[in-house]
Amino acid sequence: MRDNKTFYVSFCGAQIWSETVTYIVTDNCIRCKYTDCVEVCPVDCFYEGENMLVIHPDECIDCGVCEPECPADAIKPDTEPGLDKWLKVNTEYAEKWPNITIKRDPMPDADAYDGKSGKFEEFFSAEPGEGD
Repeated sequence: MRDNKTFYVSFCGAQIWSETVTYIVTDNCIRCKYTDCVEVCPVDCFYEGENMLVIHPDECIDCGVCEPECPADAIKPDTEPGLDKWLKVNTEYAEKWPNITIKRDPMPDADAYDGKSGKFEEFFSAEPGEGD
């Protein structure tokens, strides 16, 4: 798992400090599971649970193309404050759930659950999804 430490890069003679970033899926994906994001991911790093997706942090190349594709705004860079729990959830379940690379229909009640708070505690399922 990445430690998100700052590192030094020499680029064209300039000294640059940079930070490793990965994208992660947060609680707003639960009971929505829009899959627009998996279709654009160039490295196929999404994994499917019964009612949400996760990103494998070590496979993500930090390109960010998935973030604007999520209708539920559930994909965030792990550098945002307060997302440590979600980095752990993504890391753990990406190892357990099957890979998904094909766009599918969202969950039938996705619109009703989009934006609802407390979804992890109330609705999270550790069960795997179908995968590809």
